[in-house]
Amino acid sequence: MNANTLVQKLWSFCNTLRDDGVGYGDYLEQLTYLLFLKLAYEYSQKPYRQDTKIPKGYDWSSLSSKTGEHLEAHYLAILHKLGHEPGMLGAIFYKAQNKIQDPAKLSRLVQLINAESWINLDTDTKGELYEGLLQKNAEDTKSGAGQYFTPRAIIQAMVACIQPEPLKTIADPACGTGGFFLVANEWLSGSGNWLKENTNWLQRDVPKLNKKQAQFLRERTFYGNEIVPSTRRMCLMNLFLHNIGELYAEPAIDRSDALISEPKIKVDYVLANPPFGKKSSLTITNDEGEEERDALTYERQDFLETTSNKQLNFLQHIMSMLKIDGKAAVVLPDNVLFEGGAGEKIRRKLMQNCDVHTILRLPTGIFYAQGVKANVVFFDSKPRDGQVHTKGIWFYDLRTNKHFTLKTHTLKLHDLQEFVISYNPKNRLERQENARFKYFTYEELVARDKANLDIFWLKDDSLDSLDDMPPPDVLQHEIIEHLEAALSSFRMVASNLPASEN
Repeated sequence: MNANTLVQKLWSFCNTLRDDGVGYGDYLEQLTYLLFLKLAYEYSQKPYRQDTKIPKGYDWSSLSSKTGEHLEAHYLAILHKLGHEPGMLGAIFYKAQNKIQDPAKLSRLVQLINAESWINLDTDTKGELYEGLLQKNAEDTKSGAGQYFTPRAIIQAMVACIQPEPLKTIADPACGTGGFFLVANEWLSGSGNWLKENTNWLQRDVPKLNKKQAQFLRERTFYGNEIVPSTRRMCLMNLFLHNIGELYAEPAIDRSDALISEPKIKVDYVLANPPFGKKSSLTITNDEGEEERDALTYERQDFLETTSNKQLNFLQHIMSMLKIDGKAAVVLPDNVLFEGGAGEKIRRKLMQNCDVHTILRLPTGIFYAQGVKANVVFFDSKPRDGQVHTKGIWFYDLRTNKHFTLKTHTLKLHDLQEFVISYNPKNRLERQENARFKYFTYEELVARDKANLDIFWLKDDSLDSLDDMPPPDVLQHEIIEHLEAALSSFRMVASNLPASEN
C-alpha cells in the first residue's frame, strides 16, 4: 500500500471520530501513540531484537489482544505508565490522554494499525504518511495547527541556499513539527523527490555519506525547542519515522521555551520560522534594560536589547546560537524590518555583528495564519570585534505582482527557482542584479529612517490595468490578507500605547 492510500485510509477514519468530538489534532495524537507502540513492537521482534525500553505488559501485543472496555482501560494504563519513562518514551507519551471515548472505535483503530507491517515500509513512505497527516491537520484552520507548518517550498529554497554540510549541527529554536529538520535531512542524505526533480539548478554536490557521517546525521545533527507538548511529540514522531533519532535515546527536541536561557550549545546552522505575533508572555532584559516589569522577566546577558517582541527576541537568540561563521536563514515578519525603538537598535547591531547579505520578500497567501507578511533573512555570524560586517544586502522581491493561495494556486519550488539561482550559493560574490534582485550598500541602508529594511522598488501592475488583476478567488484572498495585516498592525500599535492612551 503506498503512502497516499495509507493517508487516505487512516484519515478517513477521523471523519468517523469527529462525530464523537475528536478533532484533527486529537486524532493525530492518538495515531502517534499507537504508531509508536506498533513500530517499537516490530523493532523488538526478529531479526532486529532491539531493546525498546518499553516495560513488559505495556507494549503493543498487550494492547492489540484486548477489546472493549478492557482495551480502553489498558490503553489508559499504557499512556500513564510510559509518560513517566525516561528518554524518547517519556517525551512521546508526556501527559498523554485518550481522546477516543468509544471502545469499539478505539479497537477499530488499533486493528487498522495492526494490519500493516510498518517496519517493512521504506523511510520515504512512512515519512510521507505522517507528513501527509500533519499537512491535513494544518489545513484545518479551526485546529490552529497551521502556525506550526511552514510551506515546504520555502524551506526547500532556504536549505538549497544555505547548503548544509555533513558533520555539522543544525538548530531550530521553535521547531514545530520538524519541517526544517526533515528538509535538511533530505538535502544531506540525498533523499526526497524534490532533489531528484530539480538537480539541474539546485547545485547540490553532497557526496554519498559514509558510515560516520550517516550516524552523525541520525543522532547528532539536529537540536530544537518546542514549548507545546503535543506539537513536540508530533515532531519527535515525525523525525523518528524519517530515521532521525533512536527509540531509546534522549530526544534532541527540548520541551522548553528557547528564550528562557542562553543556548546550551553553539551550532553551525539555524533554520527557523519563529512564531508570529508581536507580544510575548515574558520580557527579555539585559543589564541595561529599563522595561516595565509587568510580566514574567528573564535576564539574558547575551542579548543586545530589551524588548517583549517575540520575533526580535528570537532573532537575538539565533544570533547568540551561532558559531563564528555559522549561517542562518530565518522567516521574520515585516515589522522586524521597519519597527523603531528596540527594532531599529537590533537591526543596526545585527548588520554590525553579522554579515546580513540577503533578504527574500515573501508573497502573501502562503501561510495558514492569515494577514502574515514575511521575509527570509539570511545572515552569517561574525566576531563581535567592533567592525561592521555587513557590506550590503541583496533583496529579492517575490511579493510584487505575485499571487498565491493555499488551495487554488499554491507556492511551488519552481516559483523560487529564479531566487535560488540569483542567490548563487556556490559564489555569492558573483551575483548579478535583475528585475527582482537588487543590491543596496550598507551606507544606503543605515542612512534610511530607522535603518528601515522594508524595501520595494517594483511597480504593482494591477494598479494601472484591470487586465493585470489576479483571478477573483485570488483577489478575494488577497483582500482578506491585507485586511488581516492591517488589523495586526493596529493591534501592535495599540499594545505599545501607554495605559492612559488605550
